Amino acid sequence: MTLLDLPQNTALLELLRQQSVPRERGSHVDGGWELHTHPDLVERLEDLAPQWPVLATFGVPVLAAKGIAGVVALGTGTLLVRLPEAPAELLEPAEPCPPLTDPGQGWYSLCPWQSELPSAESKRLLPLLLQHALSYAASLSEDHSIDWRGRPAQAPGSPRGKARGGRPGKDKGSRQDGRGRRR
Repeated sequence: MTLLDLPQNTALLELLRQQSVPRERGSHVDGGWELHTHPDLVERLEDLAPQWPVLATFGVPVLAAKGIAGVVALGTGTLLVRLPEAPAELLEPAEPCPPLTDPGQGWYSLCPWQSELPSAESKRLLPLLLQHALSYAASLSEDHSIDWRGRPAQAPGSPRGKARGGRPGKDKGSRQDGRGRRR
């Protein structure tokens, strides 16, 4: 069982289970599974989405929102992103990963390095794309008790941030009428 055991992740988890190799020790072990992603790509994923925890899932790093996978890093050069539509054509694709990247499945395979783009453009576009993928993943959730990052959501109408009301230290009882005049 993983943190991602939700119906929306079934196809991904089946694929990762099929590829997984249990390992207890070694330099290429993550969470009890043989690592199926190059350490450079794991670092790249962390650089592209620094505010997101990387979930070790059957030896593969995954980013998820509300428990639904949105980004997966595989091998040395594949990022799988879950999106409602294909990413911009200017982004360099990576090798497909059937059945996830089959038409209509909602997963797209991209090169995490984007060597065809200028470095600055790649650094701008890829983090935005990952953020979009994670927002989309969160929208697939039926759990409204947590926000898209997995934190408890506040109930509608509950105060946020500072408490509302009068200023501390003011003597409200000394007001004569609604115009704020003092006696």
